[in-house]
Amino acid sequence: MSDDEEEDEPAVELGGGQEVEGVPIAQVSARLMWGIEKSDVRRREGDTTIRTPDGPRELGDVLDEIDETYFDRRQTFESAVRDVIGHGPVPTE
Repeated sequence: MSDDEEEDEPAVELGGGQEVEGVPIAQVSARLMWGIEKSDVRRREGDTTIRTPDGPRELGDVLDEIDETYFDRRQTFESAVRDVIGHGPVPTE
């Protein structure tokens, strides 16, 4: 099959469920370099909407509830964020 004959459909069919607003916190943390100060996270990603068990929230609002000022590792950051937003499934509706 040549490039001209390839179909426009994806090779794997995607689910037809509801879209979830926001991005996973892991996606945000993957865009950052570690260690990083909380102020740098806020400057770079503070207006990013993240997924939480209670619905979408801006990362800047979550950072306001975190006492730490420096994150030495990705895991430290994600743990601090999850302590604020909670653990559990993200609602799809």
